[in-house]
Amino acid sequence: MLEALFVLSIFLLMISISFLSLKPHHFQQEKQLFFSQLKADFLYAQQYAITNQKLVRVNFITAENYYYIRKQNGELLLKREYADNIMVRAGSQNLHFYYHSNGNISTIGAIYIYIGEDAYQLMFQLGRGRFYVKRM
Repeated sequence: MLEALFVLSIFLLMISISFLSLKPHHFQQEKQLFFSQLKADFLYAQQYAITNQKLVRVNFITAENYYYIRKQNGELLLKREYADNIMVRAGSQNLHFYYHSNGNISTIGAIYIYIGEDAYQLMFQLGRGRFYVKRM
């Protein structure tokens, strides 16, 4: 009887430790998913602008945790919500910008993204609307 209680307590301890280690993994996966989706959406907006020879607007609504991409005529191309623990802040780049019909971006600079304790810089480069993300 005593052995069974001992084995059961060790089993429960191992289960609880494994659940504690899953939270950081989930957090890391959430970050990776956010950035891969953001990059894909920006590339989609740029491609749409080039293909259709139209201005495309990207706008972050930080108070409600989402961003959207609209055509020049105001028609919504996509709206993407993101988690409450992700904060997007303007840096030298505004939180709204355009992709021109040639794929170039309207302004250059940085947008800062904070996820938990981690800070990232989304940097838009001069020229062809290229961007990259780096951890700060």
